[in-house]
Amino acid sequence: MKKIICLMVCLSLTLGGINVFAEGEGAPNLGIDARAAILIEADSGEVLYEMMPDEQVPIASVTKIMTMLLIMEAVDNGTLTLDDTVTVSENAMSYGGSTMFLEAGEKLSVNDMLKGIAVASANDGCVAMAEHLAGSESAFVDMMNKKAQELGMKNTHFVNTNGLDADNHYSSARDVSIMSRELLKHKTIFNYTSIWTDTLRGGKFQLANTNKLIHNYDGANGLKTGSTSKALCCLSASAKRDDMQLIAVILGAPTSAKRFDGARAMLDYGFANYSVNTQVTAGDNMGSVPVAKGEVGKVDAIASDGCSVLTKKGGEEDIQKEIMLDENVTAPVRAGDKLGTVRVTRGGEVIDEIDLTAAADVNKKSITAMLRELILSVFFGGADKCEPTPQPDAPQGDAAT
Repeated sequence: MKKIICLMVCLSLTLGGINVFAEGEGAPNLGIDARAAILIEADSGEVLYEMMPDEQVPIASVTKIMTMLLIMEAVDNGTLTLDDTVTVSENAMSYGGSTMFLEAGEKLSVNDMLKGIAVASANDGCVAMAEHLAGSESAFVDMMNKKAQELGMKNTHFVNTNGLDADNHYSSARDVSIMSRELLKHKTIFNYTSIWTDTLRGGKFQLANTNKLIHNYDGANGLKTGSTSKALCCLSASAKRDDMQLIAVILGAPTSAKRFDGARAMLDYGFANYSVNTQVTAGDNMGSVPVAKGEVGKVDAIASDGCSVLTKKGGEEDIQKEIMLDENVTAPVRAGDKLGTVRVTRGGEVIDEIDLTAAADVNKKSITAMLRELILSVFFGGADKCEPTPQPDAPQGDAAT
């Protein structure tokens, strides 16, 4: 049985509701020169600005975001380690364009391959990793398309791992933002996407990031550039300031400068007009629950995840946080057992519900301890020790001799 134990917290913030802007009447003029564009806040996925977001267009090496996503999933689930050795095939070596100049038979670590892909946009590195993970590039491409479907990317189809121009290889600004957001959930990727310059092969091969924002935009931490004759100049740019992580996607800009200008304009707009209000942080203590038959009488309930609310600056918004905990539980309790829920709403609409879980184990009392408590309860009213019988006040006057 649940009960609401605390905090219908009404936050009358001087922060505004979210408005999605598209190019057209009432939209901000960001001066973006591209086929398609979108700006999202990464934690919530909310769209802050969009222009032709669902147009199917070639995306060049921005494709590598999906390649890196599958690599990072394999690392995080234990299929790969960053120290694993990848042996380069003749097929991988044959790929031109942006490369890390792999040689057939050469052996590099997954860590070095990720550097080559993320920083130097290495087409050959993508193929080598695809073959290492899936056995062939075509099998890896099948994995890419399957992942796109799982993520709800409705306007995407991959033909290769690296984005070289090919028939039937396309995506959209919205879909690129979706896979970018998913990649950023794997925090280790920032170790690669935020590199400005580095080296491989013991310092013999120099790397310089194709994403110039890493060097000259405050908070930039990724993500991937791309350019081909069909796709023109593309970019998925990520940047974080304070608690807000933004993703700006530009597809089909006529020049490299215009793709960076467009991304800067969107990121500037986002940081100037929006902020993130943290409602719950993972690990927050949200109260305690009584424990029957436990070695201790209560257990703390902590938030299993966090919740941040994106708000528009300069307005006013009603955000409520409702904490619901079990009235009691019976030992044994194990750390991580669900004890309740915290619900965050905005204007009456549920934004998020987060499980509240036991912070620690609570073991069940021994039979001996329970019998002792029973005896004390029966004979001494539950006292832990015998209390002296109260005496009447001593009479006033001379002390007794």
